[in-house]
Amino acid sequence: MTFGTRKDGRPLPKHVLDSAAKLRASDGGSAVTRREFLAMASVFGASTTGAYGLLGLAAPAPALAREGVRGGTLLVSMRILDPKDPRTFDWGEMGNVARQFLEPLVRYTADYTFEPMLLESWEVSDDATEYVLNLRQGVTWNNGDPFTADDVIFNIERWCERDVEGNSMAARFATLIDGATGKLAEGIVERVDDLTVRLSLPTPDITLIANMTDYPALVVHPSFADNPNVAESSIGTGPFELVEWNVGSNASVMRRENGMWWGGEAYLDGIDFIDYGTDPSAEIAAFESEEIHVNYESVSEYIDILDSLGLIQSESVTAATGCVRTNVTNAPYDDPKVRRALQMAVDNATILALGHAGRGEVAENHHVAPLHPEYAELPRRERDIEGAKKLMQEAGAMDTELELISVDDAWLKNTSDAVAAQLREAGFDVKRTVLPGSTYWNDWNKYPYSSTSWAMRPLGVQVLALAYRTGEAWNETGFSDPEFDAKLAEALSTPDVGARTVIMKDIETILQDSGVIIQPYWRSLFCHMAPVVQDYRVHPVYEMHFEKTWLEQA
Repeated sequence: MTFGTRKDGRPLPKHVLDSAAKLRASDGGSAVTRREFLAMASVFGASTTGAYGLLGLAAPAPALAREGVRGGTLLVSMRILDPKDPRTFDWGEMGNVARQFLEPLVRYTADYTFEPMLLESWEVSDDATEYVLNLRQGVTWNNGDPFTADDVIFNIERWCERDVEGNSMAARFATLIDGATGKLAEGIVERVDDLTVRLSLPTPDITLIANMTDYPALVVHPSFADNPNVAESSIGTGPFELVEWNVGSNASVMRRENGMWWGGEAYLDGIDFIDYGTDPSAEIAAFESEEIHVNYESVSEYIDILDSLGLIQSESVTAATGCVRTNVTNAPYDDPKVRRALQMAVDNATILALGHAGRGEVAENHHVAPLHPEYAELPRRERDIEGAKKLMQEAGAMDTELELISVDDAWLKNTSDAVAAQLREAGFDVKRTVLPGSTYWNDWNKYPYSSTSWAMRPLGVQVLALAYRTGEAWNETGFSDPEFDAKLAEALSTPDVGARTVIMKDIETILQDSGVIIQPYWRSLFCHMAPVVQDYRVHPVYEMHFEKTWLEQA
């Protein structure tokens, strides 16, 4: 095998080969740097075996799982949220129900690489200005329609409608959008044939493949335009079909019966998702009474209890996090002195210990993780109570009441409580408000001062473009900085990881200095499952993939 080539036989870009050479010289690098390399190599078309081969390593052998047994309904504990248009999904749980019958073009795997789903393969030019998307042959929608290039173009056009409220895909596909019309620019997309689409970008964009994996990028049928609600327009290409979706209660899917799924046939007869609310004790009781087989997530302080029940624990190292953020369009958070004072008054290591039982890694208040390929380490800033007081006094806000809002989810509530306690130690007047999920999730990006859970994205530039670029749907801080936007645009168009890391250092510093977030730690993710559950593990971006999962029969 020639390891320096892509799946289609073309040579890999020089920047990928150079990165591999550096890692080989360091005996394959750390686990983190290997993950970084594997992600970028797979974006540019290297197979998993080829990417490992470039490092002089053998690809991990797949686990020798037993042959699955068909039958049974998997019972899953998870919040059931609003079944709206996937491009406006803003919580991973929405995606986990929908992805059982809708699929993405590309999947980000639990091994930190990208693999084709509705695409059979893709080709990316060395400078990331041209993408050729080769569709998987033999895919049919569950109404019998063939899956074609026209369906891909339909979805890309929808993703590029910037004026649709809540459409975060517009941030992910910003390079394709005409600034004047707010829609897909002319000449970007070419239908080569029934199974091939070519994208010709005006500027390089290294994130397109990674952005095709996120849960708002689930691909919908063209008829979705007539009724953009996924619970009512549920034609899909996946292994299951939707039965029902009831907010705050339950959702169910059954094995696909209308036309064969391109990947074969799922073992499970169906999946029932059940909403037990945000109190983990209810979920523990459900495990004990065998009402559920697996949960969406095990939160930190309950992990030992779940372990004691004889359940199987699964862990994933991730760049998932929680941000205690201000919104700069609201006083007093429009004053950078107030924002920096809040940040200075908090010790992130203490928040990790109190908020997540130490299960993670201390962060640096700029939302780029050591796991990200382009991460640049910044000097750690120590807690400075006196400096924080001085800034708050200069801003004239020492006596201002600061209301910190959070959802009642255990880990995020605990994190917010710990931040509030440290702010009070600095002499600040902090009011804590804890809202039920049904209230909090409706307005998560509108509060003046609140905490938010953020899932991992494979590339650091992805989350920065979603969360902090001027005017984006998920920019909950209201942060707007021309220098930040310009440097981010430069980073997005820089394929070479080493060169991008140099730019990222400036980007991280700008965001850190702005004080808009207290981002105290990176989380390890956990889930638990009953021993009867086979071939399932927690995913680094919360995705639940059940097409190969099966239940051991008694």
